[in-house]
Amino acid sequence: MIKISPSVLTADFLTLENDIKKLEDAGVDMLHLDVMDGEFVPNISFGNPIIKSIKAHTRLPLDVHLMIDRPHRYIDEFAKYADIISFHYEAGSDNAATLKRIRELGVMSAIVIKPCTEPECVFDLLPLCDMVLVMSVEPGFGGQKFMPQALAKLSALRDECNRRGLDMLIEVDGGINAETAPLAVKAGANVLVAGNYIFSADDMAARVKEIKSI
Repeated sequence: MIKISPSVLTADFLTLENDIKKLEDAGVDMLHLDVMDGEFVPNISFGNPIIKSIKAHTRLPLDVHLMIDRPHRYIDEFAKYADIISFHYEAGSDNAATLKRIRELGVMSAIVIKPCTEPECVFDLLPLCDMVLVMSVEPGFGGQKFMPQALAKLSALRDECNRRGLDMLIEVDGGINAETAPLAVKAGANVLVAGNYIFSADDMAARVKEIKSI
């Protein structure tokens, strides 16, 4: 079963509540929330107050992606509202301890790799993860073009999960649309983050249905 996690990064925040209701009706599985600090990535987005507000107005699980430096400092705060917390392998934390802490707080744990990071770097962390996120664009901005090299990373992670007997969610984020989604799924992804492709559509439900039909 393919899960759809629309990223609100490219949404119009003045109409976000209505758009979330439309996405709920369209059958999306969760909402992807990109938290950026202007240090780990060259952009600033939003923090826990916005996530708290979104949590109060949706039944959808919140897939919180921390693009921040030393994310271990904020895990306890984000765990108050997140259902999944993902953070970057490259962000300067004790990754194993951070993953364990996320689970201790009753939240699903996930590690993220940038396009420059090889999937083998996180193989030893897989038993501590509920999900792995492969970036198919450079993190920091929405609306970028899908990087094909992500496909080999997805395949390597899926093969390793199968070898270890892990029933893992593998998420891909960046440039997902009707053309790239089938490629990502074939490579091993089962959670698709789509931001601009969904939120820029006149009929968001149709876009969700299109991707879900893969």
